[in-house]
Amino acid sequence: MSTLPDTQEFRDLAARIIWFEPAETALGDLPRFMAYAFRYACHDDMRLLRTKLHDDDLRSALAHAPPGIIDPRSWSYWHAMLGVYPPPPQPTRIFNAGAS
Repeated sequence: MSTLPDTQEFRDLAARIIWFEPAETALGDLPRFMAYAFRYACHDDMRLLRTKLHDDDLRSALAHAPPGIIDPRSWSYWHAMLGVYPPPPQPTRIFNAGAS
């Protein structure tokens, strides 16, 4: 998977998409960052990301997306946009049923 350059433009983008942590932290985990981007990025944000990431990178980010970030509508949309149809089931959180 490609990486995003460490520029002010991408740090600003990260601060808008994952506003609750430092941009450097957000950009350090590309599949997680892209999961938030698939959910919250606007058209211009995605256009910027696609200058550095290819469709294979986006497909890989979807395949490795952590559970609970991408909403069902965005999940379906991005799979369709990237030629993955039908989309696979969304990742789910697994809780330890035996924990007290």
